Amino acid sequence: MNRRRRAGAAGLAAAVLLLLSGCFSGSFPLGPDGTLEPTAAPDPAAPVDPALAPYYEQDVAWQDCEDGFECTTVTAPMDWEDPVGTDIEVAMVRHRATGDKIGSLFMNPGGPGASGYDYVRDYLDYFFSPELIERFDIVGWDPRGVGRTTPVTCYTDPEDIEEFLYGVPEHDWRTEPEAYAAELDAAGRDYAEACAEGTGEVLGYIDTGSTVRDLDLLRALVGDPKLHYIGFSYGTEIGQRYIAEFPEHVGRIVLDGVTDVSLPLFDLVLEQNIGFERALTNYVTLCPELFGSDCPFTGSTARDLARINGIVTRYAEQPIPSTVPGDDRVMDGWVVNTAINDALYSQSLWPDLNELFRELEATPPSTEMAFTLADEYYGFIPGVGYADNFFDAFLAISCLDAPVERDPAVLEEQAERLREAAPTTWIDGPVMPDVICGNWLYPPRAPDPEPVTGEGVPPVLVVSTTGDPATPYEWGVRVAERLESGVLVSVHAEGHTAYSAWGDRCVVSTVDDYLIEGRAPTSDPNCGA
Repeated sequence: MNRRRRAGAAGLAAAVLLLLSGCFSGSFPLGPDGTLEPTAAPDPAAPVDPALAPYYEQDVAWQDCEDGFECTTVTAPMDWEDPVGTDIEVAMVRHRATGDKIGSLFMNPGGPGASGYDYVRDYLDYFFSPELIERFDIVGWDPRGVGRTTPVTCYTDPEDIEEFLYGVPEHDWRTEPEAYAAELDAAGRDYAEACAEGTGEVLGYIDTGSTVRDLDLLRALVGDPKLHYIGFSYGTEIGQRYIAEFPEHVGRIVLDGVTDVSLPLFDLVLEQNIGFERALTNYVTLCPELFGSDCPFTGSTARDLARINGIVTRYAEQPIPSTVPGDDRVMDGWVVNTAINDALYSQSLWPDLNELFRELEATPPSTEMAFTLADEYYGFIPGVGYADNFFDAFLAISCLDAPVERDPAVLEEQAERLREAAPTTWIDGPVMPDVICGNWLYPPRAPDPEPVTGEGVPPVLVVSTTGDPATPYEWGVRVAERLESGVLVSVHAEGHTAYSAWGDRCVVSTVDDYLIEGRAPTSDPNCGA
């Protein structure tokens, strides 16, 4: 999953902003039959900085976690640049290879903020084919700030969380722009302060760069000289930065739903908005053919997109109370926008989009599907709170990974470009800096964006889907071209990411052959074409 469309102030201004066909350049160890040629493997416990040796040499105590899983917690420095001091705990789970073991296969499901521990523990048979489960120890971990690994904690009261996600500003931005802006800024500041109070000093050290260093530590602690890894969505950013930081430890790396790490935040957001607009266009175009009379649209793309724009604008200007008994929330344009975006992540959710638009255009309208999809996006359970700390971790990691733009002229120009990129779901409002990250109590820790070339590393499999809204296909093409050993696997389909045990057979066989046999395709297989 990838939620890189950074939020402005969650509920008070939700989601204002927020992942060559197999031709290779350079040289790398690929044999004439497309298989990896053997290379000398480094010692997993190779010498490290003496200050880091206690972490790399620590004993790991795996415990039985039932159903064939083992789990453990290891220690990492909170600050990798100054490891003498506070430590953090990193949680891992693994499922032992059921057959002839190749090594460990680490995975990250994306976010930022998703729990790799939970995805491996709860969805092993969905994410991994029987062949991978047979040949690899499958390892999931919770990155710093996430789940069981020294987590980010912000609001804990369900009412506070609900207000943060769904609260409607008291002031109207059209008639009281200064009061409206002050209200949003105060909300962002209150949230940032709650995160700092609930999380403590580690909140300043949950950046992606630190997570990459944690991953190399985990690789060494499981005894693997090379990292075998599959990253989805934001997990591909972790993978690319690992390639740049630890090229000597790169084994077989799969990047599925690729983020272009060379882009600054605004360019990522801009191209992602273009991706969602394209996915929405594909939905209304294909809807009559796929759903017949169940489709609420005509197949006239321009007319249907104009209808959707009218729906979003209507509820942005005239929010309505929830029609669900016992639910006192208000549905505005941001709720509708979030619901649409959530359903565009997978074509399997397009029937929910059909129902959403039917409900919104009904007389009287219903808010049931809108809140169902929006709650799914945030991981929110009404009356209970978050199902996990995903959304808090997402915002916290995002704030450390990129600087905040504050120049009013630049912000105005960016807003206009975003309006042009995704006109259908655009919601008018004041132009202002990101009120969450703009009030964050810790400065960004990310380096300037730059392309990853992976000089000298083995082949890297780059899986990119043509209709992916969150990590547009073009990102995968560019990343594969820049990587000296990048191998593009195009997937002609809708939805975000492509590999799963139950997915497209072409994708599954291509990824499995690469991970198990070390056999990379010599040209783009163009799956689903």
